[in-house]
Amino acid sequence: MPTEEEFAVQRERMVRDQLIDRNIADPRVLDAMRRVPRHQFVPKEYQFAAYRDRPLSIGYEQTISQPYIVAFMLETLQMSGHEIVLEVGTGSGYQTALLAELGACVYSVERHRMLARQSGQRLDELGYENIEIYVGDGSQGLADMAPFDCIIVSASAPSLPKPLMGQLREAGRLIMPIGDRRSQYLERVWRVDNEFQFERLLQVMFVPLIGRYGFKEI
Repeated sequence: MPTEEEFAVQRERMVRDQLIDRNIADPRVLDAMRRVPRHQFVPKEYQFAAYRDRPLSIGYEQTISQPYIVAFMLETLQMSGHEIVLEVGTGSGYQTALLAELGACVYSVERHRMLARQSGQRLDELGYENIEIYVGDGSQGLADMAPFDCIIVSASAPSLPKPLMGQLREAGRLIMPIGDRRSQYLERVWRVDNEFQFERLLQVMFVPLIGRYGFKEI
């Protein structure tokens, strides 16, 4: 198992080779990716591969996305540091930690109670205090905490869930994968003058968003 110093070297190499070399340029995103120890958010048997350019299993048929995709989505949100953020799909908590580094407050929703518990404990141990994690149907958002400046969804749906669009603040941004279970495109939504502007960005493949406004569980 690599030492913390060796992991730090791998993390810096990840930022250089996987992010900067692929045109991720937001300095705040790059600095957050340098700070957050990705290896602490994956099962021990996969820690050796934590900084490789690939997704990894975290159990419960869920994954931690490859570093480039995480950075791309974060950069696309264009966060300044003052945002109230909704994250749908806490998963391992890795992206949650990055959002906490970039924004003022993060509300995260996870369908799997055990994943929510594990990620919450991990984030507490790392000292994050601007995160709240909820167990529930992320496709319905968190109406009680809305509106949000940014919404980021780490699972795919056949169409944009209307509750999430309704919980987006004026001038807010939402990014999520839209498509079928095998292939999707990341789409960014801006709310401008109570209208929604849509932009298709990048072809991806995410696990399905299970819920009332997502896919049905098989």
